[in-house]
Amino acid sequence: MPTTGIVYSNVYLAHRTGDHPECPGRLLAIQERLLRSGVWENLRIFTPRGADVEDLRMVHTEEHIFRVQRFCHEGRTSLDPDTVVCPESFDVARAAVGGVFVAIDQVMLREVKNVFCMVRPPGHHATASEAMGFCLFNNVALGARYAQRHHACSKVLIVDLDAHHGNGTQAIFYDDESVFYFSMHRFPFYPGTGREEERGKGRGAGFTRNCPVPVTLDRAAIVSVFVRALDEVAKVFVPDFVLVSAGFDGYAGDPIAGLNLEPTDFREMTAAIVELAATSCSGRIVSVLEGGYDLNSLGACVEEHLRALME
Repeated sequence: MPTTGIVYSNVYLAHRTGDHPECPGRLLAIQERLLRSGVWENLRIFTPRGADVEDLRMVHTEEHIFRVQRFCHEGRTSLDPDTVVCPESFDVARAAVGGVFVAIDQVMLREVKNVFCMVRPPGHHATASEAMGFCLFNNVALGARYAQRHHACSKVLIVDLDAHHGNGTQAIFYDDESVFYFSMHRFPFYPGTGREEERGKGRGAGFTRNCPVPVTLDRAAIVSVFVRALDEVAKVFVPDFVLVSAGFDGYAGDPIAGLNLEPTDFREMTAAIVELAATSCSGRIVSVLEGGYDLNSLGACVEEHLRALME
């Protein structure tokens, strides 16, 4: 029986974005690589379901949910200059969220040890009330609330590997001590948040940890910063579940971001997450695709990420 699962459906290809870096070809490139490498056949495949509006309300305002729905159904082409939609995008975004829910269910049922959600659109820039940065709904934030409400996982750690800071995820949990948000990201860079001094407020003070790194930092130093910081997080927060915002745009050749990383570096960082989860929450991890826009390298980066999850 495979120990690692993957959530995927061709429904995710129906979010048509035209000549845009966040395109259906991203998932096709990943799948082709995983099939060619033999990794795909060693994964347990799970089919997503669509999250309903009540699910989305766990994180998002009703105004935001119905604005996204209205824009898509009216055939508008964008929610903002960066965030493209088509008539099917609302339902595809609900399937992305629901895919994360299915992954959490399977891990909690011990059907698999961990799951990678090969979903789109991505989510970590979406705030409670605003779509931005290619993101409609915050997949990982909704996953955290789902784990808490449906599986009694009172403490959730979110680890964000994307080269862009997950401003939406941070904002949603900034005053919440039950969800620890940890991000290593390129800085200064879009969206402009993620400074080291941003550490949470109120009851959430100390439950946000940002590691901004300059684009000039070499790959070994970046991985070292990540591993050391994650070890420090583990000393102060013991989660019941770990969620990963798995962005691969830190790859050195990424056309949108880039942080001098190579595919094997994602394996090393993922291995550190796996070690943390093994000692804190019986290895329970759900990883969710965020960025990564070099179609020639994205599959290799995801393959290394999965190989670490499968070990």
